[in-house]
Amino acid sequence: MPNDPLFRLMKTCFEVIPGILKQTGKVSNPWPNVDAASGTLLWYYDLKQYEYYTVLFGVARTMGVMANAIWVRSMNISLERPVSVSLRELEELARE
Repeated sequence: MPNDPLFRLMKTCFEVIPGILKQTGKVSNPWPNVDAASGTLLWYYDLKQYEYYTVLFGVARTMGVMANAIWVRSMNISLERPVSVSLRELEELARE
């Protein structure tokens, strides 16, 4: 994949564009989100029907929301945007 022309273009964009945007001083977060690379991966793996891209993004995001909902219910806590926690922290929380 590193030799694929579309992958090289995406990689170059990830390396060059954030620096240019930072120089303007008008952008607080110049880094692209994961969706910026996922289309390249889908194309590389021969999923070239654009109408499915949004469906796949939606399914992936839904899985994240469902994982959050499961944690909320299992721990009997209020719904919130989760922070990154390690397995050790989760184990400690479960012991409490």
